[in-house]
Amino acid sequence: MTGPGYTALAAGLPASVPFVGPEAQERALGRAFRARIGANESVFGPSPAAIAAMQAAAGEVWQYGDPENHDLRTALATRHGVAPDNIVVGEGIDALLGYLVRLLIEPGAPVVTSAGAYPTFNFHVAGYGGRLETVPYAGDAEDPEALIGKARETDARLIYFCNPDNPMGSWHEAGTVQAMIEAVPDGALLCLDEAYVEFAPEGTAPPIDPQDRRVIRMRTFSKAWGMAGARIGYAIAEAGLASAFNKIRNHFGVNRIAQAGALAALSDTGWLAALRTRVRDSLARIARIGAENGLKPLPTATNFITLDAGGDGARARALVAALAERGVFVRMPFVAPQDRCIRISAGRPADLDALAEALPDALAAIE
Repeated sequence: MTGPGYTALAAGLPASVPFVGPEAQERALGRAFRARIGANESVFGPSPAAIAAMQAAAGEVWQYGDPENHDLRTALATRHGVAPDNIVVGEGIDALLGYLVRLLIEPGAPVVTSAGAYPTFNFHVAGYGGRLETVPYAGDAEDPEALIGKARETDARLIYFCNPDNPMGSWHEAGTVQAMIEAVPDGALLCLDEAYVEFAPEGTAPPIDPQDRRVIRMRTFSKAWGMAGARIGYAIAEAGLASAFNKIRNHFGVNRIAQAGALAALSDTGWLAALRTRVRDSLARIARIGAENGLKPLPTATNFITLDAGGDGARARALVAALAERGVFVRMPFVAPQDRCIRISAGRPADLDALAEALPDALAAIE
């Protein structure tokens, strides 16, 4: 009996996933983590208004969600000073990246990104047969000029740039980002991933121009809004590009409960302000814990902080594993030289107590 006949492209893809989830690690360890501070989730959760709205919507979950995401798109448009036709809502930025690559990239088409940047984007490019062209980080930050230069060199159709950056937490000011947009070659599109922008200093994001066809900006409810499990994100783009998503998106992909929660979250601006303070205080404590144990904290504009572990990727991997053995889930960048670091998300006091207890022992175990 023969199995299914995979396409040549699918058959040639590696059998791997971009991230091993904490649940899989817990199953392998045979116990739950004491502190889940590795996936850049918000352990502080969504606002009470969002929780109440999702609880109310649970009784209506027999209904499909609005396939046009009308109310949420309207609220997002008001928030950002654009028209609803400039907003695309999807199942998190991950899904929106997949739709974007499907729209633009044919087999063999060049796509530019930074070596070591968000890996899920690379999986979509590979899955649609695109050809990844990479540039190195400059220090511990993505290099806008190098990305644009590589796009010109390769005649790339799509450029991926994350600001603030994942996995390093670094960021560029608005003027630098706007200059990058202005330099996008004809026929190319800049995908500006702003998943962490709510945590960034004032002046990080350039003004939104809904008529600019050179850039699409992606944002999410997974980080600052504390709704990672709801899988809901959005893009801001020129109306023609935004409309093109309707050709290929899953129109019922965003569930009714997530739509209700996101809509309520937007109205709770007080929660977002308080959340920023909690994250800032948490990251300051992580930086102190790291420094007390000989790890150098790097500047961050996100809800996580990157600590230089003072060696190479092998040392950082050993430290991540040693912390997991002690009940603390953290992650690390994947590509050298950034893989010398570990990355820790903001946590509650009890999470950071567990980190402070585990880190010295974990370091001693790998020496």
